[in-house]
Amino acid sequence: MQITIATTIKAPLDAVWHAWNTPADILQWNTASDDWHTVRSEVDLREGGHFSSRMEAKDGSMGFDFAGSYTRIVPGQLIASDFGGRKLLVEFEDTPHGVTVRETFDAESSHPIEQQRAGWQSILDRFARHVEQQHKA
Repeated sequence: MQITIATTIKAPLDAVWHAWNTPADILQWNTASDDWHTVRSEVDLREGGHFSSRMEAKDGSMGFDFAGSYTRIVPGQLIASDFGGRKLLVEFEDTPHGVTVRETFDAESSHPIEQQRAGWQSILDRFARHVEQQHKA
């Protein structure tokens, strides 16, 4: 089963693309809640390149790595990747209302679908806030 989430960001496409693919930015937005943070991020943005992020609970009680490889990149439009035997497609669409970022990913079996959707949407919403705040600065 696949899950799709989306948000529209009021910022130029180049700012959205940059924040999505820059480790320093990823460290600032890549978390689903305030009690977690991303402590490491690596991006080799090219087909066959790898990405990884380390997310940890701020209290140190747990953490996990999110890593995979890029399978297709169309600059400013889409990023396809594989991670842990699952597929992820991220699409960037420049619209009159802003840039719509749409993620479609293979669900995993250990958590309920709605929990997965909510967690990924929360991260995407934090991404949107980060880009909009950076763009205003």
